[in-house]
Amino acid sequence: MSSSTRTKLTSLERAIQCAALALDKKALDVKVLDIQRISTIADYLVLATGSSDKQTQAIAESVRHGLKKFGKPIDIEGLKDGNWVVIDYGDVILHAFKEDLRRYYNLDELWANAPQVEIPAEYQWEPDKV
Repeated sequence: MSSSTRTKLTSLERAIQCAALALDKKALDVKVLDIQRISTIADYLVLATGSSDKQTQAIAESVRHGLKKFGKPIDIEGLKDGNWVVIDYGDVILHAFKEDLRRYYNLDELWANAPQVEIPAEYQWEPDKV
């Protein structure tokens, strides 16, 4: 089976794809955190910020649709409201927040001791990240 027809992603590949799909919808401050050595909830967390509920919903839908060929998520929470959407793939959990909720819940600080995975430059769009 060639790599282009693969239907399985490694945890890292899934996390990078989540980040890339979020960035495709102009998500802000996207981070991929490697939590496998410090938690059993998942291997990676992907954090992304949308500037509105509509953008947060678009980010989540982009990830859900883009990863569909690799399997369904275990659970999706918050998509209807779009303030904080969580998509759980088991090995990777995406958190897409509106800016105020991301600051308030501060998962960045909660997981500060998790190594950050570099997102390939080809997916970046923010001027200071490229």
